[in-house]
Amino acid sequence: MSHQTALSILELFFLEYIKKEYRSKLCWEDGILRDDITQHTTREVADFYQTSPFPNYQGFENKASLTRVIFENQFLNDLKNHIGLNKKIVEVGSGTSQLSLALATGTNNFVLAMDPTIHSLKIGRDFARKNNINNVVFLNADLFADPIENGFFDVVWCSGVLHHTSDPEKGFEIISEWVIDDGLIIIGLYNSFGRLRTNIRQIIFRLFGKSNFAKRIVSKMDPYLRRELSAEKKQAWWRDQYEHPIETKFTIEDVMRWFDQNNVEFLGSIPCATFESDLKSIKDMRGDRGTYVTRLYAQLGMVFSTSAEGGLFITIGQKKKQRRN
Repeated sequence: MSHQTALSILELFFLEYIKKEYRSKLCWEDGILRDDITQHTTREVADFYQTSPFPNYQGFENKASLTRVIFENQFLNDLKNHIGLNKKIVEVGSGTSQLSLALATGTNNFVLAMDPTIHSLKIGRDFARKNNINNVVFLNADLFADPIENGFFDVVWCSGVLHHTSDPEKGFEIISEWVIDDGLIIIGLYNSFGRLRTNIRQIIFRLFGKSNFAKRIVSKMDPYLRRELSAEKKQAWWRDQYEHPIETKFTIEDVMRWFDQNNVEFLGSIPCATFESDLKSIKDMRGDRGTYVTRLYAQLGMVFSTSAEGGLFITIGQKKKQRRN
C-alpha cells in the first residue's frame, strides 16, 4: 500500500533542481517524488505503460549485468566516459530508468529519472534499492509542466519520448532550457525514413484486424521479436512498437531546426549526417551537418540496417553560452 507524505521545509530546500513555484506541488510516495499529472495526452501515455513498462528488466539480475549490457552500446559507453564524475544528469521519460541507473552506477553523479508512469518508476526504484544505487532520484511528473530549474543539468537525455507527446517541438523547447551553458542535450526520435519497416508491419497488423493471427505474422517479420527473449520482453516491445496510441516521426533536419531555434549547437547524429560511417566519440564531433543528399542517404540507410530496428535516430547538441548584458 502506497503512502504519500508532504515535503518538509528541509526537503523543499534541498530540491534545488525543481523550480521553486513547483516544489509545493510535490509529495513523497515510497521513495518517489510525485505530482498530479493532468495533461490529457501525457495521462494517456502514462496509462498505456502501466500495463507493460518499457524497457523490461528481464535478464538483469543486478547492477553489474545491467551496466554490462547497457554499455555494450558503443555510444552509451562513450557517453558515460565523456560525462565523467560529479555531474548532474536528467533522463526525461526514463521509463523503468535502466539508463539512469547505469549512468549512476560507479559514479558520484546526481541522476534524476523523470517519467509520467508511476509503475515504471517503481520498478526502477526497486532495482536501485536492491542494488544499493543511492544517487538516483525518481520523479513522477509531466515534462510539459516544466518542473525543472533552468540551467541546472550538465546532461539532458530524452530518447524515445517526444514522439509520444502532443507537441514534440514544444517539449524540446522546454527541456532545452534545463541544461547548463556548454552542457549536452541528447534527443532520440523515430525517423521518418528509418521507421518505414515498422510502419509497414503496423499496417499489416491493422489490415488483419489486430487479430492473434496478425500478431503472429508480424512477430515473425520483426527482427527483434525473432530473438531469444522472455515473454515479458517481447510483450513490452510489441506494445511499444505496435499498439502505442501516439506516434510521430521526424528527420535530422527537423531536429537541426529545433536546435537552431533554441540556442543549441548541433554536434552530431546517429546515423551520421555526412557520408562517414564510423561512429565518432562525442569529444571528436565537430558539428558537420553534411548536405541534404548526405542526410537523406544516411536516413534511407536506416531502412536496411538491423542496428536501426525501430527506426530511432539520435541527435547530440551542446547548449550555447548565453550572452550576458
